[in-house]
Amino acid sequence: MRYLLDANVLIDADRDYYPLDRVPEFWGWLAYQAEDGTIKVPSEIYDEVVAGTGQLVDWLKDNKDTLVIDDEADPGTIQHVVSEGYAPDLTEDEVERIGRDPFIVAYALGFDNEVTVVTTEVSKPSRQRGNRRLPDVCADFDVLCINTFALVQALDFSTDWQSK
Repeated sequence: MRYLLDANVLIDADRDYYPLDRVPEFWGWLAYQAEDGTIKVPSEIYDEVVAGTGQLVDWLKDNKDTLVIDDEADPGTIQHVVSEGYAPDLTEDEVERIGRDPFIVAYALGFDNEVTVVTTEVSKPSRQRGNRRLPDVCADFDVLCINTFALVQALDFSTDWQSK
């Protein structure tokens, strides 16, 4: 199984749960999982995060070669995700609101159910069009979607992961 990380997984982990300067083991574990091919970040998601500044951006740049997916998402699949997962006639504001989420779903579809999307977004099935949440769009396409804590549990992270 391969896991594709949404930008908020990285941002929220650094800000709220596993700050780089306080829990470096988590980031070492992520880098190890990326090198192993288990965890990846679409280039579009990577670009979204590195547009900022700080330790997280530096860490991402240092790990880009192993973390970022080498392939490009299929433009037709991206358009299909936007049209069927959000709406075929989104306004510019709605397109801006959904950001790069369609890319992560398109990558997942390209791997034939061998991928799980990881996000900190929470399902809100009543939301429509550009307000839809990533877990709900993933569900529309039968793409598995979990949160950071489920990822940590699935891959058995602990602060002494190297001794296992």
